[in-house]
Amino acid sequence: MTVESSAARKPRRSAAGKAGTTGTKRTTRSTVKKSTDPELVQLLTPEGERVANAEYDAYVAGITAEELRGLYRDMVLTRRFDAEATALQRQGELGLWASLLGQEAAQIGSGRATREDDYVFPTYREHGVAWCRGVDPANLLGMFRGVNNGGWDPNSNNFQLYTIVIGSQTLHATGYAMGITKDGADSAVIAYFGDGASSQGDVAESFTFSAVYNAPVVFFCQNNQWAISEPTEKQTRVPLYQRAQGYGFPGVRVDGNDVLACLAVTKWALERARNGEGPTLVEAFTYRMGAHTTSDDPTRYRGDEERQAWEAKDPILRLRRYLEASGHADETFFAELQTESEALGKRVREAVRAMPDPDHFAIFENVYADGHALVDEERAQFAAYQASFADEGGH
Repeated sequence: MTVESSAARKPRRSAAGKAGTTGTKRTTRSTVKKSTDPELVQLLTPEGERVANAEYDAYVAGITAEELRGLYRDMVLTRRFDAEATALQRQGELGLWASLLGQEAAQIGSGRATREDDYVFPTYREHGVAWCRGVDPANLLGMFRGVNNGGWDPNSNNFQLYTIVIGSQTLHATGYAMGITKDGADSAVIAYFGDGASSQGDVAESFTFSAVYNAPVVFFCQNNQWAISEPTEKQTRVPLYQRAQGYGFPGVRVDGNDVLACLAVTKWALERARNGEGPTLVEAFTYRMGAHTTSDDPTRYRGDEERQAWEAKDPILRLRRYLEASGHADETFFAELQTESEALGKRVREAVRAMPDPDHFAIFENVYADGHALVDEERAQFAAYQASFADEGGH
């Protein structure tokens, strides 16, 4: 990866706002279009070297060594929790799990940029953002085990319940942001979604409404380059952040594996929102290292060499390199964090195993107020299916 400082290159801007100041090149998978990736905002190189940036340095200028260690701790603990959840699903304790492996910097950086009074609308993969907002990891797992519908009060930490319907949370976020404006509050809203969701009509409608009503909302797109098995270049002819131009608000592409850059850009975007300057689209260019969910097999649609190339850009490793080179962390810190990480994994594992088994028939309840013959038939078929396991001595 070749990185140049902002002093050596002229920043590229979209018609409606900022874009990045450093860039990389890659060969696209598309046979239709081959081009150089647009420049992106980067403050830490994969080698852990600090890159000067005239536009965004101010948003992390006052960050302390303790805060840097805090960002590293957040990413390490989030990854450990995520790995434990994946293992629990493989052991039959969870029905499904959507891993965030590789996206820790995008989530922790943006999550730590929010204020307590800001409101967050996640999808189903924002485990790192949930961590930043104080949601207990065990509560997240209750939903994936099927024993609750979320397990936390959204208004206790301004973190909405996970949204499974692709893209719908951007509409919820836009409406909430419009309400904030009417209330005269100076808080902001941030909505998370993926590159696949950017193709949904709900997202386009959210962009339209937020622009017209100048809503204080940040649209944070984690472009992990794969919408399950569909690569980004088969969904769009232009970089995702440039879509903001057509709606009349700024779009920025940031290195999604750089926690400092994600922190700085999100702070800038949230500040715009609070100052009455309207919405912003942030595209965090990152990579999904694992499967889309535990029901997916990524080896069927992408090669090992692609993953290996992104392993060299690991968000946790690059911050560790920076901490070590700058003298902000020592081996004692890393060793203590490793102990804390294992303790978190054990706590999560024990919490999940202490949960009750899900009610297999709850899915049939409350579908119709007065019942329905087809639902009754399906319930009976499912009961017979469940009973067949008991007959074979299973459970």
